[in-house]
Amino acid sequence: MASQTYPGLQGRTAIVTGGAKGIGAACVQILAEQGAKVAILDLDYELGNSLAHEAGSECIAYELDVSNSSLIREAIRKITEQLGLPTLLVNNAGIGHYGTVVETTDEQLDRVLDVNLKSYFFCAREVVPHMLTAGMGSIVNVASVQSFMSQKRVAAYCASKAGIIGLTRAIAVDHAPSIRCNAVCPGTVDTPMLADAISELPDQEAILQECRDMYLTKRIAEPMEIAQLVTYLLSDLSSFITGQAIRIDGGIGLEIGGSVQD
Repeated sequence: MASQTYPGLQGRTAIVTGGAKGIGAACVQILAEQGAKVAILDLDYELGNSLAHEAGSECIAYELDVSNSSLIREAIRKITEQLGLPTLLVNNAGIGHYGTVVETTDEQLDRVLDVNLKSYFFCAREVVPHMLTAGMGSIVNVASVQSFMSQKRVAAYCASKAGIIGLTRAIAVDHAPSIRCNAVCPGTVDTPMLADAISELPDQEAILQECRDMYLTKRIAEPMEIAQLVTYLLSDLSSFITGQAIRIDGGIGLEIGGSVQD
């Protein structure tokens, strides 16, 4: 699938959370093509296992709720036994939620933070010691353009995604020089998560067109486009990049709108 070669990935063990579909699945596909051994962590075992079989013999799916730190610890123990020391980590699992701070309950806030932020912390906490043992490691955290800006009624989601940026920088500072950590911040991506978000709206195509029109590119991103940046940041091609939050967002927010020339 990918014509680009990403040096430094072959033979290494990679973990991708939320790896059964969307951006995560695209990351799994590229990593497997590049010769990495890949562990897919996802609640949807059936879909993850199907992807693992497509990707090759050194790709294994694990059914896992990434918000549970004990389950993460056990899964990474198994991964280390089956695939070797993990030195590549893609924290990608995520959920959405609509609500203002007034509308969002404690339980809803906890769930969003548990999946979107705390799971990234938990996975890094378990994987970093293995990276230090190996003397190398690269972590990519999937954040969002909403780490920097907000839409209406996404308070919990924005808080979780902004937190990822701070966590990324802390990991980069604490564990340099042997470990690099970066974040990618996508705009709207054509994923199952997007489909779910608009599934109950009356005119989905009109909503999608309105969304496309927000971007200078006049389209939304494909999962593979995000995965290519993730893989670049995992690879040796980006060996001088760490602690960064890189936007891949079609130029949204650059144009303030309106002009005396219009």
